[in-house]
Amino acid sequence: MSASISLAELDRVGVRHQMDDHQATALSATGLVSLRPESDGWWHILPSGKVGAVRTAGLDVQVRPKVGIARLLFFLGYALDPGFRPEDVAAKPEPDLWAALAESLIRQVERALAPGILQGYVVTDEALPLVRGRIRFADQLSRRPAMPLPIDVRFDEYAADIAENRILRTALRRMLAVPRLPAEARSRLTHLDGRLDGVRVLPHGAPQPTYRPSRLNARYLPALRLAELVLRNQSAEPGPGDVTMAAFVVNMAKVFEDFVTTALRESLVEYPGHTDSQYGAHLDTELTIPIRPDIVHIAGDRPVAVFDAKYKLEGITSGYPNADAYQMLAYCTALRLRTGWLVYAQGASPPGPRRVRNTEIDIVHYPLDLSAPPRDLLIEIDLLAQQAMHVANYEGSWRASSPG
Repeated sequence: MSASISLAELDRVGVRHQMDDHQATALSATGLVSLRPESDGWWHILPSGKVGAVRTAGLDVQVRPKVGIARLLFFLGYALDPGFRPEDVAAKPEPDLWAALAESLIRQVERALAPGILQGYVVTDEALPLVRGRIRFADQLSRRPAMPLPIDVRFDEYAADIAENRILRTALRRMLAVPRLPAEARSRLTHLDGRLDGVRVLPHGAPQPTYRPSRLNARYLPALRLAELVLRNQSAEPGPGDVTMAAFVVNMAKVFEDFVTTALRESLVEYPGHTDSQYGAHLDTELTIPIRPDIVHIAGDRPVAVFDAKYKLEGITSGYPNADAYQMLAYCTALRLRTGWLVYAQGASPPGPRRVRNTEIDIVHYPLDLSAPPRDLLIEIDLLAQQAMHVANYEGSWRASSPG
């Protein structure tokens, strides 16, 4: 008999649940929730700032993102590749993250494989009774110095065992390892896995093979983006105490930061200069106090705009933390900018600039409505880039005309 626990991302009350030590250790190791022991095997469970789902022996735990599962998958996918689009995830809303992830992956892999399995040239090392390709003399002499056969050779073979198919099949296997998936989803995953027979599955911890987007693999790209999300964020393996566990856990603050960084970089590409993420600079002249703004746009070899992404989802009466403003003031001072942009995941305070007393520095609070459709959200970020570059042009003119 399995138990199901569902928590909202911003839940501050939590739930009580009875677990053995192995279950509690396995669940705690995922980082999805924080656990506080009580008496007689009972534990108090609270969200820990992350969202996702964990399935372990007899227990399903899900922390639901405030933005919804489909939007979460869009943010993850877009941050990984700005070619990712809302239609790349499941069309129908799924209350369960595992079902949504499985349905999205199945749908895209089915589309990718519909015209046939993509093939390419694969370098193969084998020992054969005849010469094919190039002889590996070093291996031949070290392994069989006195034997003429078999011969260690290396040759190129046109086959399905290419990077793109390895990524897809490994993601399918990861999803198949999730317990208690709907029977239909499991059947479709198994069918797709069978279609990729002969393609190697990547072992856990192995680096992901690289591929180059091209006209030949264009039909694979939406499926590859989702497969890479699975490989990057999901684990399905024995946890502590040999408890079988599947987990898909992400830090929403990092998801939001990565999404804003990628979207702003895409929006700013039409303006002169280039955009750096995690821009390295120093606050002091002795270069002992490092600063690292999330996003800085550089033109003419100097910073012209600075942004910091803040994932804040307080209630409608909440204001913005003072620490964020102090941080942006430091960035603007060190980078010699008159305006800094704090990009929030919604918020209560009205958007707009706030002038810092006794300075000419404005700190702009720019909330993004994460409940908006993805395309509208990307338009909001386009408008942010447009405003920031308008201000940067004004400041550039001001700076050029100012002494020193």
